[in-house]
Amino acid sequence: MKITLVTVGKIKEKYLRDAIHEYSKRLSRYCKLEMVEVADEKTPDQASETVEEQIRDKEGERILKYLKDDMYVITLEIAGKMLSSEELADKTEKLGIQGHSSIAFVIGGSIGLGREVLKRSDYSLSFSKMTFPHQLMRVILLEQVYRSYRIMNGEPYHK
Repeated sequence: MKITLVTVGKIKEKYLRDAIHEYSKRLSRYCKLEMVEVADEKTPDQASETVEEQIRDKEGERILKYLKDDMYVITLEIAGKMLSSEELADKTEKLGIQGHSSIAFVIGGSIGLGREVLKRSDYSLSFSKMTFPHQLMRVILLEQVYRSYRIMNGEPYHK
């Protein structure tokens, strides 16, 4: 299976880059992993909803360029469905059985995802009702994808 992470913005902190590298290395024995970073837009302080929507749409256009027709697209959204690690593993496994060999996880910028990206989404996933820095979400997502593969393969994982 191929897993693609499409994310907005660059990772600036070395400790986050190190964690992403570590989970990428661990995942390499289970799947083909591709990570795509698209440029983020500067959001002015006290930006109006209209300006924020324009920013989300611009970032969204960049994201959509990397979402192929054959990809099953999972967007990370606060309002999405919350799954346990076991449920995420089960969902990933079922997608493979159903013939989805390519899954894209999309993490938006600091103000969320554009309308067209949300329309393209096949599944809306939430990790919490809390808001996390979008850069940190990459590490959390990669860890959960890794954990999913461990679960699917009946390998030990920390509960």
